[in-house]
Amino acid sequence: MRLAGAALNQIPFDWHHNLRTIREAIEQAKAASVDLLCLPELCLTGYGCEDLFLSDWLSAAALEYLQQIRSWTDGILVCVGLPVRIDGRTYNTTAVLRDGEILGFAAKQFLANDGVHYEPRFFNSWPAGETTTIKFQDEAWPLGDLIFEHQSVRFGFEICEDAWRPAADRPAGRLMERGVQLIVNPSASHFAMSKTDVRYQLVLQASRKYNCTYLYANLLGNEAGRIIYDGEILVARNGHLLLRNQLLSFKEVDLECVDVDFTVDLPPTDVVPLPAPDEYRELNQALSLALFDYMRKARSRGFVLSLSGGADSCMCAVAVAEMVRLGTAELGTAEFMRRAGCFTAEEIATLVGPVAPVPDHHAPGPKDASLSLLNQEQKSVNQKITSRLLTTAYQGTVNSSDDTFQSAKELAEELGGIFFDWTIDEEVRGYVAKIEHALDRPLTWQTDDLALQNIQARVRAPGIWLLANVQNCLLLTTSNRSEASVGYCTMDGDTAGSISPIAGIDKDFVKKWLRWAEKELGYHALRHVNALQPTAELRPLEDKQTDERDLMPYVLLNRIERLAFYDRLSPRQVLATLVREETTITPEQLKTYVRRFYSLWARNQWKRERYAPAFHLDDYNVDPRSWLRFPILSGGFTQELAAL
Repeated sequence: MRLAGAALNQIPFDWHHNLRTIREAIEQAKAASVDLLCLPELCLTGYGCEDLFLSDWLSAAALEYLQQIRSWTDGILVCVGLPVRIDGRTYNTTAVLRDGEILGFAAKQFLANDGVHYEPRFFNSWPAGETTTIKFQDEAWPLGDLIFEHQSVRFGFEICEDAWRPAADRPAGRLMERGVQLIVNPSASHFAMSKTDVRYQLVLQASRKYNCTYLYANLLGNEAGRIIYDGEILVARNGHLLLRNQLLSFKEVDLECVDVDFTVDLPPTDVVPLPAPDEYRELNQALSLALFDYMRKARSRGFVLSLSGGADSCMCAVAVAEMVRLGTAELGTAEFMRRAGCFTAEEIATLVGPVAPVPDHHAPGPKDASLSLLNQEQKSVNQKITSRLLTTAYQGTVNSSDDTFQSAKELAEELGGIFFDWTIDEEVRGYVAKIEHALDRPLTWQTDDLALQNIQARVRAPGIWLLANVQNCLLLTTSNRSEASVGYCTMDGDTAGSISPIAGIDKDFVKKWLRWAEKELGYHALRHVNALQPTAELRPLEDKQTDERDLMPYVLLNRIERLAFYDRLSPRQVLATLVREETTITPEQLKTYVRRFYSLWARNQWKRERYAPAFHLDDYNVDPRSWLRFPILSGGFTQELAAL
């Protein structure tokens, strides 16, 4: 049997778009003589419909739109994910269609309820071994824990989270007892760095343990705003890897197929591990795809960025340029521009001209060629595209340095982005004078330090917002996860924006990634920022302000953050762990840092609630709307910190 999975880049309840990609996948599968095609979890509605899954109309509409798909399935069996609502309860199901008929609906038995997932809010678990009947107009079909047969091969389903359960619970064992030879897994498994290795082991070990063929197909792209899907397709048999695709593709439909002879035994084998992941390259591909999807699905004309010349804003600028480079390499320049949705046909024809896209031959997993391998013509084209999609501005004050100005200017020029620079001292002086007049006293660094820092960051927002609005672009905000944890940011200042692309990764990783991008991707202008200590540049220059002097070493901040909220340890347990681990910092200094972290964390939840939408990129984040909820008002760990 020729098996296929198709990774689809969907949009929540965009019926026209979702049906178009489903139909394209089916047509591609037919052209490739595929016998059985698996589409991703909830691909008809999109996975990220949130509380709309609780409404009657969404599931009813999905069932009605499913009828359109029936006529596309002549000569092929297709698995389509959609919600089904019965007696006020919504179930996550996969419909099995063949030759214009619906054979039944397999229902998800276990719901994801950790990290970024809150499925029990929307869905009900389906009990193992039970079935019911669903009716639509004059037809009725079975729904529940079902087994199907196609070309004499018996198959059943694990839907995403079903496969992540302990062996004693997961459906696979029960399916094997029922004579199943093939397990099909339609998924919406979110991207996180290094996660593909875990998923690979899950699928291959299952195929070996249960002596079966396992077909896995994941969603693709930035579907609904925050969560990214890598579009992984895996086929394994008895521990052997039969198929694995390129991850994080810019395609809307990525179909992969492989032939499996179920009449011939394939002896079990030990699972061969994947090479160690390159997280810098993984993140580069994920961030590029996430920005591309966000831009086009928001119907925006590009991005505007307040480019300070510091690490965070430099990383955001490079991410946009990499979006262009990786997208044109995979799709071709003309198709990338067409898909972006903000170029006219004349602009595409003028810019592309005779220049052919440079092929990017990916091995399985997110890899790419370095910038130096692009020919000069394609580099020039990419810079012209970037000039349309990225506008930057350096907004200096008397506290800004020549170093950061040069860093910003040279990087924008190398990327091809538009670069403006202006000063905001006049606006800052105006606000300060108003408050001095109102209070009838001068504002000084000795008495009003934070207020004088914040007004500089806050005054930068109106001008850059105006520029973004005039150009109908998304304003990028540059805060990272480390800053979010301790509130080291100015609300309505450096946090102002439409999207916060790097808020899911820590500052130490940002610094390392920039060094990697300078060396491996060839962005030579990054040498400036890579030679600088991270600083807000909000105090007078003679103060020599740095982030780590204001806070603590970033490596230590990240360690405390992870122990506190990923490992969920108490302040006392965090301190004890650090004392065991650290050899260069005294226990008393560690105690000071732990107290500082928790105090700053507790008082700044309101800031995290107001951050612009952020991408989930690591194995955790501090976004209260996705991974980590915390009360705005609390005891602030007062007793716990006193007990240290």
